[in-house]
Amino acid sequence: MAFRRRNKSYPFFSQEFLIQNHADIVFGLVIVVLIGLMFEATAKTAILFIQPQYNISTLSPGMTPSVTFYHYGWRDCATILFYFFIAIILHAVVQEYVLDKVNRRLHLSKSKNTKFNESGQLCVFHLVSSVWSLYILVTEGYLLHPSSLWENYPHIHLRFQVKFFYLAQLAYWLHALPELYFQKVRKEEIPRQLQYICLYLLHVLAAYMLNLSRVGLVLLFLQYFSELLFHIARLFYFTDESHQKMFDLWAAGFVFTRMVTLTLSFLVVGFGLARAENQGFDLEMGNFNTVLIRMTVLLLVCVTQSWLLWKFIRFQLRRWREFRRTQDARKKAGPKPALRPLKRDSLGHHENGVLKAENGASPRTKKIKAP
Repeated sequence: MAFRRRNKSYPFFSQEFLIQNHADIVFGLVIVVLIGLMFEATAKTAILFIQPQYNISTLSPGMTPSVTFYHYGWRDCATILFYFFIAIILHAVVQEYVLDKVNRRLHLSKSKNTKFNESGQLCVFHLVSSVWSLYILVTEGYLLHPSSLWENYPHIHLRFQVKFFYLAQLAYWLHALPELYFQKVRKEEIPRQLQYICLYLLHVLAAYMLNLSRVGLVLLFLQYFSELLFHIARLFYFTDESHQKMFDLWAAGFVFTRMVTLTLSFLVVGFGLARAENQGFDLEMGNFNTVLIRMTVLLLVCVTQSWLLWKFIRFQLRRWREFRRTQDARKKAGPKPALRPLKRDSLGHHENGVLKAENGASPRTKKIKAP
């Protein structure tokens, strides 16, 4: 399975060889794990990488398993590692078969090409994640019963789709770190991308480890949908710089997302959990409902939202300056004078002071008969 066209061969295990063939190497590791399922001696080990662990089945009066729940543990690292490899493969597939083909038609510059690839990858991920999280919120009933976001805390028992969603999120954002090297991202772009990658990892991991998975799902859905609008707007901008209306739609969605995020965080963490009966810290039971932890979570959310708003304001000011600059340039240029059509003689046109016919021959002067 070859993901990239190879115009030149490089020495084995050299830097260029790893960059060019990293998806094929990872695909080989995935195949090894899948082959391990075929043999009884290695099936138990291989299943650690593929299937989420720590399942608990509740028994009904008829002694038949009714509902299966999951909780987290150190063996989740093996599952995250496997889907970390899957994310690298999917990243290469989207890059090779979608984005590279579009780039060949657009003929973008190197800086725009890097941002186009970034927005294309994140657009696919945000679209899948927003639809996935919305499906979970609807099927679990969290949207119809907002009080379930903090009631019966700690939420240590997770359904399969909830746990798998969080494992997939951690795997994707972890895979984004080596992709900075594989995609040869420019040095000036690395700090900006590292910022949001680390922020996503921190927030997703905090929601997963502190058993705040329910409110984390709602906040991730809002954030992913807002970012989806931004990256769609940026893709339209790269195809045609006159497309600016999508940025206005994203701006409205961004402000709405920040307001809902802050309101919901204070509602769940500041009021809901503060009034819960089981106050205290219990690591074995997964209870982290203490004043210090609640204040730390709220502080983290407020600092992150303030930083995002500051970046948003700077982005809008830069757009406004660019718009004013283009408007001033148009006013200084002024309206172009209309070109007057040249009057041509009915017989032909003048060339070097001589009247020429349409076919290039000099017209004969008409003789006037004497009376």
